[in-house]
Amino acid sequence: MPRFFIDFVPSGDAVITGEDGRHIAKSLRMQPGEAITLCDGHGQDYLGEIVEISGESVRVHIHEIHKSETEPSVRVTLCQGIPKSDKMDLIVQKAVELGVSRIVPTVTARCISRPDAKAAQKKVQRWQKIAREAAKQSGRGAIPQVTDFTPLKRAAADAAGKRILFYEGGGEPLPKIVQAQDTDLTIYVGPEGGFSEEEVSLIQQTGGYAGTLGPRILRTETAPLAALTAIMLLTGNLQ
Repeated sequence: MPRFFIDFVPSGDAVITGEDGRHIAKSLRMQPGEAITLCDGHGQDYLGEIVEISGESVRVHIHEIHKSETEPSVRVTLCQGIPKSDKMDLIVQKAVELGVSRIVPTVTARCISRPDAKAAQKKVQRWQKIAREAAKQSGRGAIPQVTDFTPLKRAAADAAGKRILFYEGGGEPLPKIVQAQDTDLTIYVGPEGGFSEEEVSLIQQTGGYAGTLGPRILRTETAPLAALTAIMLLTGNLQ
């Protein structure tokens, strides 16, 4: 069933316009009588039926409201060391598909990409759009937030739940850190050059763990996806 995010709470009928309205009417060529799901982006689904299409405006009658069943039981914040090129596009897209709740583009000592404030803002806007599209495609009940660029020290101070920094120098395996009942985790993945020893110590001093994803060294765009997959499996969210 087609699924679209809305930024309002519908009462009885909902009217969809703009890009989504065009997509429903022109690209998908949907017709009155077809079923459609709307989501408020905060975990609430609205099941409805298209009752009218006028140009690029689509009116949907809401039949049923219920909590989304696609959100994982664990909230994972990904603090990703900002990589070079367009690697972050892939990381955001796939992390959202895998169930991440929040993405923090993190400035670390070995980040090569250091755009100025204006360029950084444009990147964040682009990544948020990618997150929205990935959430829609994968049937998510919420749109993960992509925050502004954040220094690692602040990302460590603002972290929720268990903190796990993935370090090529070794650490605890995930099954020893992550429990099935965990509800909040913050994970840290370095840029191409990894983390410095001082940065590892910073996370450990705030009560965090140095973790490992096995004996192989993963690329910066591979590590967060491997970590998220493992976390979702360990917390029962891949069943």
